[in-house]
Amino acid sequence: MNAPSRRRLLGLFAMPVVVGLTACGFQLRTVGDYPFKTLYANFAIESPLGVELRRNLLGTRRIEVWSDPQQMLKADVILDILSEERQQVVVGINALGQVRELQLRLRVKFRLRSPDGLTWIDGVELSQQRDLSFTETAALSKEIEQAMMYRDMQSDIVQQMMRRLAMVKPPAKQSPSPALKP
Repeated sequence: MNAPSRRRLLGLFAMPVVVGLTACGFQLRTVGDYPFKTLYANFAIESPLGVELRRNLLGTRRIEVWSDPQQMLKADVILDILSEERQQVVVGINALGQVRELQLRLRVKFRLRSPDGLTWIDGVELSQQRDLSFTETAALSKEIEQAMMYRDMQSDIVQQMMRRLAMVKPPAKQSPSPALKP
């Protein structure tokens, strides 16, 4: 079989796959369409979470991220990281009382608001957890694995935050109630 007929044959087999994927609504992940252009980062941009979040926000090429307090009132929205908590919980021990399994947890609470006080996203807590087996003989490698797991959980949370920021709708402006006429 020559090359042109192979391509035609491959095209015939590939066509139903392409049609099937488009029919089911499949599309590649795209950069979100954010309803704001400037964001004031009211969090530590030097922290691991702050660095990754800032990098993702700037990576959209649609949002300017400001961290200078003088620019806070000029920004379209303010992103507050209310808390970031990392925990290690022992979930398994052996007969000698030595730790055999840990559960790593990462919780991040954030909100999005406008400088004039309107809430775009109320305080939302995102959490991730991973199980980690543990042995004293491989303590150093388990410490490295733990750091990798926290980084992975952090990346998942940042992606969840990015999706929420892309889906947010500006709140309706509350107009003052008209004065009652007698």
